[in-house]
Amino acid sequence: MHYLMRVFLARRLIYSIVLILATTVFVFIMSRQSGDPRHLFISEQSTQEEWDAWGVELGLDKPLYLQYVIWLGNALTGDFGESIRQRRPALDVVIERIPATVELALGSFLFSVITGIPLGVLSALKRGSILDYLGRTFALIGQAAPVFWLGIVLVLIFSVNLGWLPVARRGGLEHYILPSITLGWLFASSFLRLTRSAMLEVLDSEFIKFARAKGVHDTRVIWKHAFRNALLPSLTYAGILLAGLITGAVITETIFSWPGLGSLAVTSVLQLDFPVLTAVVCVITLAYAGMSIIVDFTYALADPRIRLE
Repeated sequence: MHYLMRVFLARRLIYSIVLILATTVFVFIMSRQSGDPRHLFISEQSTQEEWDAWGVELGLDKPLYLQYVIWLGNALTGDFGESIRQRRPALDVVIERIPATVELALGSFLFSVITGIPLGVLSALKRGSILDYLGRTFALIGQAAPVFWLGIVLVLIFSVNLGWLPVARRGGLEHYILPSITLGWLFASSFLRLTRSAMLEVLDSEFIKFARAKGVHDTRVIWKHAFRNALLPSLTYAGILLAGLITGAVITETIFSWPGLGSLAVTSVLQLDFPVLTAVVCVITLAYAGMSIIVDFTYALADPRIRLE
């Protein structure tokens, strides 16, 4: 492997490790500050001895920095502790929820691609027309509308008023439609804007004018020459998008009672179940950091100039 490539990847790897460590410190401290989990077990019959015993069991009898060091050492071996609510390994609780989040992320990714890219191409080809304005309005709504508002509106229209789609829960194909649209609309808007801008730039380039001057059929010019070159920014964005969909599903999963990592994180906060909360955040951070490294590696292969930055 080229020396500059090795330096580039080593630097990105160090950045990712620092990011993960910083995230664990922040989440660990915030989870401890959210409240004492022993209050979940206390009752009128509880004694001081029981309170102290729970503190020893949960590791709360030690200084905060020592709690973190012990927790980090265990976490590196995959041991995030035991769920306070479910009384089983926190990592097992998190792993059970990963498939649901991945499925929702893939559904949202599919919606954003098959919606945003074609609309971006159409908007560029029909620049200044009513179709162009409709496409840009679609992008504006996606960029401006809060996810929680969009999800509630979609439920109100298609579930409550029309009765076409189920309100919540994970199930058949119809259960994926509203959550996927809610989570994917923002990213579809980004795909639309990226594709439209790239298509407009390519269509105004000299080699497109030259191809048309040679008498090449307009369909061939658009799809073989213009679209292929305009697709590169969208493909670049797609790599980061997958990680963003996984990490950004908290609100969507909460609205639709989706049994994924996002809803698990919210539940863990409300229940003061910090072993599960820290496990969720670590898994999400690892997924995001891993995807970023893959994208950086792809960048370096595609454009050697990036290795020197």
